[in-house]
Amino acid sequence: MSATDPRAQLIVLIIEDHHDARTTMRMLLSLGYGHTVYEAADGESGLRKALDLRPDVALIDLGLPDLDGKEVARRLRAQVEKREMLLIALTGYDSAEDQRLALEAGFDIHLVKPVKSAALQQILETLAPPSGET
Repeated sequence: MSATDPRAQLIVLIIEDHHDARTTMRMLLSLGYGHTVYEAADGESGLRKALDLRPDVALIDLGLPDLDGKEVARRLRAQVEKREMLLIALTGYDSAEDQRLALEAGFDIHLVKPVKSAALQQILETLAPPSGET
């Protein structure tokens, strides 16, 4: 999928407290793949943006300084229907227990950092409608 492909036009919210990681992911998703990307550096502002924007996808770091990522997911799921927003957990932990806890909190997918761009794009492609559909 190229940046000019109309299927690439997803709205993505990145909630990540690490500036460099957030910036790199934003650049990859917006410049590399053509998505519209918004950012938040903490759980509280990320939750507000997610509720206001209703993005197609929210990439949420689990280790946020105020509301942790799991609490953000819980609150989103309490207010937003599951089919409206794909929630992807971003974490450095990959045990079966970590995955289970993320899924129980409301995440759809659990990705371990550093996230491989090809794997992330493959996930996002499943959300984009086929060419010719809106």
